[in-house]
Amino acid sequence: MLSVRDLSARYGNVEALRPVNLHLGKGELVAVLGPNGAGKSTLLRALMGLTPGSGQVDFEGAALPRNDPRAVTQRGVVLVPEGRGVFGPMSVRDNLELGAYLLKGRPGEFNARLDRVFALFPRLRDRQSQLAGSLSGGEQQMLAIGRAMMAGPRLLLLDEPSLGLAPRLAAEILETLATLNREGLPVLLVEQRAPMALRIARRAYLMAVGRIVAEVTPDQITSPHDLARYYFAHEAA
Repeated sequence: MLSVRDLSARYGNVEALRPVNLHLGKGELVAVLGPNGAGKSTLLRALMGLTPGSGQVDFEGAALPRNDPRAVTQRGVVLVPEGRGVFGPMSVRDNLELGAYLLKGRPGEFNARLDRVFALFPRLRDRQSQLAGSLSGGEQQMLAIGRAMMAGPRLLLLDEPSLGLAPRLAAEILETLATLNREGLPVLLVEQRAPMALRIARRAYLMAVGRIVAEVTPDQITSPHDLARYYFAHEAA
């Protein structure tokens, strides 16, 4: 469903993402794991066209537009960014409506998507008129995912959805992603909480110093020492 070949990205003269290759099959949930500065967020930004990059990205058999995030979203690839990115001065309902801006006059589909979001996150239904900035961190993350779902994704990208959340809330968020995946939505999940991510992922790519250093299955990572072996070996290389 997603095929990435030799994707790289720079910030000025700094090569933040060295040429990487990865794939995601239909209906898969794949994690991208690595320490801070490994290039995980840059990978997602390059996939979306938010960070200029080179290489080939194919989605559903056709090349994704490069450096055009709106066109990428129109193709059905939707990003939940690190830090949630909700519009604090706007209501929960308004944030969700912004996620559906591509629907343009299809009220039936809008209402169906809204009902689905509220089924996933009942707290958002109760807080529709509340300002997004007044929500708790966990509720803001629910809103960020809900807003992405309003766009009707065919592939959902998430950047550190558990960041800053208590373990219980982080587990709740990741279990919701697992539910969406079981219903058929492919997910590419960037996450630092490796044990939680590996509980729901089918495969994982491990990143260090701007490149993918290994592709593993959850049963290959039985302790933090297994991860550290991959990371430190390549950081020292």
